[in-house]
Amino acid sequence: MRVAVTDQTEAEAGRIAAAFAQAIALGAAQEGATAPNPAVGCVLLDAQGAVLVAAAHLGAGQPHAEARAIAMARAAGVEAAIHTAVVTLEPCNHTGRTGPCSEALLATPVRVVWYALPDPNLPAAGGADRLRAAGLAVHALADLPHPARDDLLAKARRLLAPFASRVQRGRPFVTVKQALNAQGSMIPPAGQKTFTTAASLLLAHQLRRRADAILTGSGTVLADTPSFTVRHLPDIAGKIRHLSLLDRRGRIAPAYLDQARANGFIPHIETDLTQALQALAALGCNEVLIEAGPALTQAVRELGLWDEWVLIQQTAAGDTVTTTRNL
Repeated sequence: MRVAVTDQTEAEAGRIAAAFAQAIALGAAQEGATAPNPAVGCVLLDAQGAVLVAAAHLGAGQPHAEARAIAMARAAGVEAAIHTAVVTLEPCNHTGRTGPCSEALLATPVRVVWYALPDPNLPAAGGADRLRAAGLAVHALADLPHPARDDLLAKARRLLAPFASRVQRGRPFVTVKQALNAQGSMIPPAGQKTFTTAASLLLAHQLRRRADAILTGSGTVLADTPSFTVRHLPDIAGKIRHLSLLDRRGRIAPAYLDQARANGFIPHIETDLTQALQALAALGCNEVLIEAGPALTQAVRELGLWDEWVLIQQTAAGDTVTTTRNL
């Protein structure tokens, strides 16, 4: 049974909302670094609502956000002051590469737990019930009486969406990046690989950075020999991405695959779009970025195999960016 929160004062609700905003921002900073795990942030507060520590999950096999925050509190000598935990995802209740976060929290003096969203991965779910059974007050973000609640929920859902897509639908979260010139064409001028501004190029590389895989078609490879590497900002240290190449006619040369491997990719030749996405999900990819030509891009749209569409449109005044979500 959900604990009522009607006795929360406006000031207390404000502190919880601020903690959620901080936790979501910390989780978002790790997008692309955590697959096959979700990106998660956690903030620990004292009884007065002051922040003790804040942490994010850094990657598979490393402590989850709650466990990392607890360890940081212990190292800082403030573990005894932990009263409230605010986390972007329901604390897990199973043992995988690490122990259950529900049990890690119960090993502290924490009395109140707020979480943004339930765990979509059923084998790991149940942490909220476990904590309630142990006598803790456990609340969902949806119950927070604060004006920022809906915005925080939307951000938390987007943070969790890639992981949720993989575990619930068996395919990664698909982001399409499409650039159009002023005439509505995706084809750059002869001798050029792009027509977008520096700011748009930075955005494209930010999208690459958070992706666990890039998917493209043989036509794009033959036309541009793209590297698909992250170059306009620092990449995630040690990140190895998958490169899914739709090539029904076997036109991609082995030399391109060799160069892709040298660039840090694991290339795959595929012949079916849906099967390619399913294969990437099976490999633990949470988010896939599609950077492809007109034919493949249109096929993705017609089949509805996309979750976020980032359209970069060239205009006389500069590029405009429109993001549409199909969630």
